[in-house]
Amino acid sequence: MSVTVRKNFVLEQKVANHLEELANKSNQSMTALIQDMIEERYQKLRAQQRKEVLKEMRGFGNGLLTDFSIQSVKANMDV
Repeated sequence: MSVTVRKNFVLEQKVANHLEELANKSNQSMTALIQDMIEERYQKLRAQQRKEVLKEMRGFGNGLLTDFSIQSVKANMDV
């Protein structure tokens, strides 16, 4: 069972109206809707962070087991 935490937010009236309308149209409570929206946005953020880490790691494996990369082997091959 997950632990719940109470948070209080102050919203502009327009945003509060939008939240209520979205919750009604999706047959969800406002709390459930906010939780879903936050989790969806968080997952997108985490995916972007993982992509950035992979980009930074690109090239780390070159020459890992030898003193030369596959690109240098191909460049020195007789065609």
